[in-house]
Amino acid sequence: MTSVAVGSALTLAAPVQAQAASQAAVPSGAPAPVAAGRAANGSFADLAEKLLPAVVNISSSQNAPQQQQRPQGQRPEIPQFPPGSPFEDFFRDFFDRQQQDQPQRKATSLGSGFIIDAKNGYVVTNNHVVQDADEITVILQDDTNIKAELVGKDSKTDLALLKIKTSHPLVAVPFGDSDAMRVGDWVLAIGNPFGLGGSVTAGIISARQRNIDAGPYDDFLQTDASINRGNSGGPMFNLNGEVIGINTAIFSPSGGSVGIGFAIPSNMAKQVVAQLKDYGKTRRGWLGVRIQAVTPEIAESLGLPGHKGALVASVTTDGPAAKAGIQAGDVVTKFDGKEIDEMRRLPRVVAESPIEKAVPVEVWRKGKAQTIQVKVGELEAAEEQGLLAAGPEDKQPPKDKAPAQKPTETLGMKLTTITPELRQQYEIKPEMKGVIVTEVAGNSTAAEKGLRAGDVILEVGQEEVRKPEDVTAKVQKAKEQSKKSVLLLVDRKGDLRFVAIPLS
Repeated sequence: MTSVAVGSALTLAAPVQAQAASQAAVPSGAPAPVAAGRAANGSFADLAEKLLPAVVNISSSQNAPQQQQRPQGQRPEIPQFPPGSPFEDFFRDFFDRQQQDQPQRKATSLGSGFIIDAKNGYVVTNNHVVQDADEITVILQDDTNIKAELVGKDSKTDLALLKIKTSHPLVAVPFGDSDAMRVGDWVLAIGNPFGLGGSVTAGIISARQRNIDAGPYDDFLQTDASINRGNSGGPMFNLNGEVIGINTAIFSPSGGSVGIGFAIPSNMAKQVVAQLKDYGKTRRGWLGVRIQAVTPEIAESLGLPGHKGALVASVTTDGPAAKAGIQAGDVVTKFDGKEIDEMRRLPRVVAESPIEKAVPVEVWRKGKAQTIQVKVGELEAAEEQGLLAAGPEDKQPPKDKAPAQKPTETLGMKLTTITPELRQQYEIKPEMKGVIVTEVAGNSTAAEKGLRAGDVILEVGQEEVRKPEDVTAKVQKAKEQSKKSVLLLVDRKGDLRFVAIPLS
């Protein structure tokens, strides 16, 4: 089964066996093929010679926990012998020596990195290469070993910044503009595959803006340049010798390179590295909303031209968006002048925004666009305060209506009011208002859209509903207006989302 594997650092590299590779015969004296973008002789040799000294190997180690480790000072249980028996002293001495002489095991990992500041000794690598390491060593091209200090790391983008102090002359490489790279452009990848040392591979940009579900800010460059275990943290260069990506993951059914590798774009890495350098951690912008993609059905039900933007499913209480007046059901189409053409773009744009900056946010609300000024918050501060897990609060808990009314059928669902019994059965929060789904027909469009018993419908057509008749009336109104779908706001155990149900 094919899987996406993060390009983890090689652990305790096994012996490597050479394998013969067949080569096509080339007529003697035939000129080497010249590819566009290469040197006149069709070689990357001059470029590689210039770049190799800036690429380093990273060796990290951590103390591995011993199996069945006893608390310090506690000896193993000694067999019971009669008082004064010589065996008593023998076994006591034996167990004492065994505890004292037992070596401490260490786990070792190998990866790659590159120097971005020769004067101050800053080195960039992947977070997973140095994660949980007790000791980090940077190995230069000439095998010089230098102990490194971890300046900061970021798990969300899988980046880490190291610092080394040495009188040894260092060579640094600059960041380039990853946004300028086009599909088909040549790239070089340099790293430490399988612990072999500096290795150069060439390929092209195969795709841009890849999402491989590695984190919230996925925006990878894809390449067919050979990337293997141990290449993690190594640089990807353009033909100007600038770093336009940091190799971090591979797509492989076997664990080896199959020509599908992924690199963090330099334009994302530059900002993260700068923050790690200045603060020792990241400081990302935060809006305080949960979002979902805008499907064609949702766009049609909202009257939104085109299915672009990010649909706000819920707003964090007391977050920047809530304070500015952004509401659930708004579609964010622009943030600080930047187009939000798809949902995934909004978190990246917000994260790159300066904290405390007031920015214009364009939203689509009830059939028209409007602009709202929002002061950007800090994501890390919100995480520390536990705000990201908090959902919208309703400070006026409704009183349950009992007894339950006869279920109303619409859109292939049976709906009823929320009773204490249903609230307990489906684990619905006490403050939750709305209409509960008790049954969904298997062949209905509601079932196709994933609705199921226990879901609570809070809004229909961006208007609140309190009883099944409200839902029926609003669905009928949408049909009379010749709408192709109706938009529902649905809560499932605290998870809010919008669902567009076709009316045909």
